[in-house]
Amino acid sequence: MTFRPLATLAVGLFVACLATGCEEYKPKRTVKSRDTVGKTTQVVRNIKGEVEKGAKVTDGKNHETDYLGAIAGAYRTAVPQIAALRVKSDIALYEAANDTKIKTYEEFMDNIIKKGKPDGIMLPMLPFYQEYGYDPDTQELVVLEYPELKKKYDEETDKAVGRK
Repeated sequence: MTFRPLATLAVGLFVACLATGCEEYKPKRTVKSRDTVGKTTQVVRNIKGEVEKGAKVTDGKNHETDYLGAIAGAYRTAVPQIAALRVKSDIALYEAANDTKIKTYEEFMDNIIKKGKPDGIMLPMLPFYQEYGYDPDTQELVVLEYPELKKKYDEETDKAVGRK
């Protein structure tokens, strides 16, 4: 019968830790990540300049093998695919209404994303090692991944959970 008070104490300590932030148990990171859930952005980079800086266009597939990684990976790949479909639809509507194709990155930003305007597209936020990019040649919204940032983040995560 002494189990119940101990269990209550353990739950109480756990809740107190969550309420205070449990700072002593959080891994210390040198790589600054960003919140993504429920956040949006209108930042879309010109693919040409970013690829020259080392960014890679992702293939949009989930390469995770563990269960939690697969679930998170499915979310990380589905969100930008849905955003790309929205952008593709808006491009088609713009071209049909104006009888002209969007030729440049600047035209895309002004007429489709409409940054800072009330009718602009708000894209779901991606992890900090990824950004949206626009390819004027194919007229597609793509996801750019920055391998150095992802590698540093993965290394810190592995170290924090004791995998390396």
